[in-house]
Amino acid sequence: MNISFNWLKDYLKFDLTAEQVGAILTSTGLEVEHMETVEQIPGGLAGVIVAEVVECVAHPDSDHLHVTKLNTGEPELLQVVCGAPNVAQGQKVLLATVGTELPADDGSKFKIKRSKIRGVESLGMICAEDELGIGNDHSGIMVLDPAAVVGTPAREQLHLKEDTLFEIGLTPNRVDGASHIGVARDLYAWCRQNGVPVEWTLPDVSAFKPGAGEAIPVDVLAPDLAPRYIGITIKDVKVGPSPDWLKERLMAIGQRPINNIVDITNFVLNEMGHPLHAFDAAKIAGRRVVVRRSAPGCKFTTLDGVERTLCSDDLVICDEEKPMCIAGVFGGEDSGVTESTTEVFLEAAYFNPVSIRKTSKRQGLKTDASFRYERGIDPTATMTAGRRAALLICELAGGTIVGAPQECCAAPFEKNRVELSWKRMNMLIGKEIPVETYKSILESLEFEFVSECDGGCTVAVPAYRVDVTRECDVVEEVLRIYGYNNIELPVSMKASINPSAHPDPEAVRKTVSDLLADRGFVEIMNNSLTKGEYYDKLKTFPSDALVRIVNPLSNDLNVMRQTLLFNALEVVARNINHQNNNMKLFELGNCYSYQPKEGDEAPLDNLRSYREEMRLSMVVTGPGAKSWRNEIGAGHYFALKGYLELLLNRFKASLYDMEADAAPSDLFAEGLEYKLGNKRLAMAGTVSKQLLKMFDIKQPVFYAEVNWPVFFELVKRDKIKYKDLPRFPEVRRDLALLFDENVSFADIRRTAFQTVRGILRQVSLFDVYRGPKIAADKKQYAISFTLQDEEKTLTDAAVEATMEKLLKAFESKFGATLR
Repeated sequence: MNISFNWLKDYLKFDLTAEQVGAILTSTGLEVEHMETVEQIPGGLAGVIVAEVVECVAHPDSDHLHVTKLNTGEPELLQVVCGAPNVAQGQKVLLATVGTELPADDGSKFKIKRSKIRGVESLGMICAEDELGIGNDHSGIMVLDPAAVVGTPAREQLHLKEDTLFEIGLTPNRVDGASHIGVARDLYAWCRQNGVPVEWTLPDVSAFKPGAGEAIPVDVLAPDLAPRYIGITIKDVKVGPSPDWLKERLMAIGQRPINNIVDITNFVLNEMGHPLHAFDAAKIAGRRVVVRRSAPGCKFTTLDGVERTLCSDDLVICDEEKPMCIAGVFGGEDSGVTESTTEVFLEAAYFNPVSIRKTSKRQGLKTDASFRYERGIDPTATMTAGRRAALLICELAGGTIVGAPQECCAAPFEKNRVELSWKRMNMLIGKEIPVETYKSILESLEFEFVSECDGGCTVAVPAYRVDVTRECDVVEEVLRIYGYNNIELPVSMKASINPSAHPDPEAVRKTVSDLLADRGFVEIMNNSLTKGEYYDKLKTFPSDALVRIVNPLSNDLNVMRQTLLFNALEVVARNINHQNNNMKLFELGNCYSYQPKEGDEAPLDNLRSYREEMRLSMVVTGPGAKSWRNEIGAGHYFALKGYLELLLNRFKASLYDMEADAAPSDLFAEGLEYKLGNKRLAMAGTVSKQLLKMFDIKQPVFYAEVNWPVFFELVKRDKIKYKDLPRFPEVRRDLALLFDENVSFADIRRTAFQTVRGILRQVSLFDVYRGPKIAADKKQYAISFTLQDEEKTLTDAAVEATMEKLLKAFESKFGATLR
């Protein structure tokens, strides 16, 4: 939202600088993200000064040029060659000195240089109006008043205006800050609280009077969508250019002036935050305005020339024959004001915010009007905004008001009432604030005191703050003006420390992130909103369990994610499209699901039916790369499994202690799912080709997802233990064994530790072979066994006996054969 400093000063009289105002606005919750100086003429005509023509003679080699000498206030006169027919001795003129940059016709700038014109040196340029960018006259140079002081900068001589533009980052609840009066209100309250002299003036609409004649009547058939609708008819209008002051106001905030009628509606929008719309009254068939729901499938062409299909939930402004406007969103192609318009129907309304938001999203239209309507404007300011615009139309376009304003209001608007306890508010703030300070701040923000008692009061919330409904909201309003920095921290702080609160969740997250980053992984962060179509055919994450958004921003962001997988695939696809094929990625993020319990009433409205859990995802993909120093292998499942195993080992857990099943087939072509008890700890494998095809990914992608709450249960079991370094050496022996295809390494490892206790330290699989030299239903595992006795050095005989024991166990349990 752009706010003009000079425009603010139309409503506030104070001595604050633009920098001070920027800091104040940020402290009151209207964060100034950027400040920019806006000049009436870019550059402010720096280098252009008032000069006096002391001498003017004909050029020796030209019949139309003159050689002049000018007094600029310096000891030496400047020689300038001038081609203007009206240059003469004794004139006060504007001189662009060497090095000055002036605006060109194409929007660029040209620089004044020291030059020779037909052999005569020229040290500047005497300027015409168009050369300075302050007019269109090029018939001759600009001659100033004889009283002009030589050496005065052109900026001062021409009284060029300068403004400061504040770019405010509005939060969704602060639509009141989307207007100059709304911002001025906060500034006024802050100045009052901090003892800064200030005067607060609002536009006066008391001059508005109903006129003679019959106004265009209004009929509202959908009062639930248009709780308040006002129409004002104005005749004898002359459409034309706006006056300079109005153009300057709009251009200062980045809006292009169109004509006086449209400019007035845009001016009031940015002044009061209330959208208005002007119709050409001559185009209203039957001279009656009807506010109703659209007919299903109705075709309507908007101002941008696009034909749109409306539905029965869209509100339209119609005449007796056709729609003229999508209410609160966009005008129609054939109902707007043109140069031939002589009578205007001015609309000022309050529309249902939810209805406007849905229509805006459905039609893909985002306008200044819909931005405000969907957040909730002040319904009590509708008449004031209409009168303000009508008076300006009468003043600037010569209009005359016809009849009385036509108003349809379903029911009076009641302000929210909030009960306040001074003691409770002090407790929330953490400081005892005097009651009079509370009252002063709330009064300056236009809160009304309905009743008071010894310990508090009841206030009526101003209608412009639709989000203030609770006592804590009022506390926030007070703190914005009082100043968060004025709440002192206590000398000592009380805290309840639970010594058993170990480990620290944030520390674990950081450890995991550091471990993966150290091994070449890049952290990604994705939106929790995603596309519901991804889940249509899944069983692991069924679409019935999706948390759906009631008013989605788009169809691509209409549900909350159940898994991090699809976000990861989107990132992989985007990187591949940008020629980055080798990736190792991870993400820590929340996932959401809808899991109603039997017997719950209204499960959709019951928070117990919804789940939010953190997950960790890891992705490895890419063909690998080579360099003269080393070779990076292609991504594969066992590399991913190794990283997952490394992660668990960091917290003294092992994949081989988990129950393992095949990974879900709707997600993975192959892989494993690991469980801790009956809870899924992780799943890892090769992403299925069907899912890769959805994202147009042609290379294999290996993906793992860890259920963070279950993983954290493992972390809690990690007890730090200390022991002496081993004094005796370890011994390694390898076995090459044939197993049936259905025998897993996890089973082999588990059997080994059950068979040999005390001296078996590690069991590792370092090779797998399948091929023509062995049966089709067999595989060869090359397994390494590490043995170590903490009390003595192992003898060859003891080692051989242990290996024989292991071999017999494998033969009896799995039918293994030694190779």
